[in-house]
Amino acid sequence: MNHVIYYRNDVRRSGVDGRALVAKAKKLLAAADEPSSSLSLTLVSDAAIRDLNREHRGKDKATDVLSFSLVENGSASAERLLGDVVISIETAQRQASEYDASLQDELYRLLIHGILHVLGHDHQRAGERRAMVAAERRLAKAIGLAWPYDG
Repeated sequence: MNHVIYYRNDVRRSGVDGRALVAKAKKLLAAADEPSSSLSLTLVSDAAIRDLNREHRGKDKATDVLSFSLVENGSASAERLLGDVVISIETAQRQASEYDASLQDELYRLLIHGILHVLGHDHQRAGERRAMVAAERRLAKAIGLAWPYDG
């Protein structure tokens, strides 16, 4: 399995363990049946993710994670680049405190959510949401992450 994670952290002194995040991303891709895929993962501020959310979704507010899928049916390139996952560290920090979780675990949760979006999952309709939550839980289990929505 040859996964490449293009990782960038644009937030100084964030306290994020980038190596651990990249290692988990590789495990998640393997668990998602993506044996030789690559992914771009960027950590940004609320201001930066707000700009992206406004530009790409027409929503003028910060959000926790944005995913931009590059997956095309029948794509036959040497590298299967799935897309971009962009996570706001500031929103992740707030959510981590709400879940009484560490920032690192919240980043893993958002990474799972973002990977599933680039793979084509959605949660707009009830049936889609159930399928996505099941996939989120399966991937969380694959990396030993407790799921905050249980209970």
